[in-house]
Amino acid sequence: MLPQERIIVPLDVPDLESAIELTKTLPDVTFWKVGLELFVSAGTSILDYLKEQEKRIFLDLKFHDIPNTIEGACRSAMKYNVDLLTVHATAGKEALKAAVKAKKESNSSTKLVAITLLTSINTRELALDLKIPLELPEYTLQMAILAQDSGLDGVVCSPQEVGEIRRVCGENFWLVCPGVRPTFSQKGDQKRVMTPKEALQSGADYLVIGRPITQSETPEIAWQQICQEIAQ
Repeated sequence: MLPQERIIVPLDVPDLESAIELTKTLPDVTFWKVGLELFVSAGTSILDYLKEQEKRIFLDLKFHDIPNTIEGACRSAMKYNVDLLTVHATAGKEALKAAVKAKKESNSSTKLVAITLLTSINTRELALDLKIPLELPEYTLQMAILAQDSGLDGVVCSPQEVGEIRRVCGENFWLVCPGVRPTFSQKGDQKRVMTPKEALQSGADYLVIGRPITQSETPEIAWQQICQEIAQ
C-alpha cells in the first residue's frame, strides 16, 4: 500500500455540494471519512457519489446505544458496503458483540472499529469530568482489548496510544488514528497528537487528517506536503 493510501481525509462539510467540491479539489485522495454532520445532511447520496468515483469510505457514525439498537443500526449500515464503520467501545461488550453479529449475518466486508476515547479528551477531563479512575493510556488500552475480545476488527485511538495497543492486540488488529498533525500545522482542539510519520512508525494502519488539509488556503499543496513528509 502506498503511504498516501493510508491517509483518510474527513469530509467535514455541511452538505453534499460542499463535499463534492472538496473531493474535486483533492482528486488524489483515495479514502474519505463521512461523519455525522454530512451524513445527516446528505444521507446515502454522498456514499453513492464516492463509490461512483471509486473512493474508499470511512463511515464514522460512532454508534452508541443499547445492544438491540446497535445491532439494527449496524445491519442497516452494512448495506452501504463502506470500508470502515465505527461504534463506541463504551456501549459495552454486549453491544459490541451485537454489532459483530450484524456484520456476520450480513456477510459484509465492512471493517468494524470501536472508538476507544475521543482525541479531544485529555487526562484531566477523563479523571475529573468522566470520573474514570484509570490513567488515560491504560483506559484506551482496556477499551481496545474489550473491542478485540468482542470480535471487532480494530479501534480508533490516539497515535500516542497506538504503540502499546499494537503491542498487546497484535498485527492483525486495525488501528485508525485521528489527532494526527503534520509538522506545519496547529493542534486545534485535538489534545493528543503526533505527526503522520511518527504515528505510522508507532504502528498505525490509517491516519485521519482533516483540518491541516481541508482548511488550508491550498488544500492540494497541503496534501502533497503530508504525502512527502510520510515518504521521507
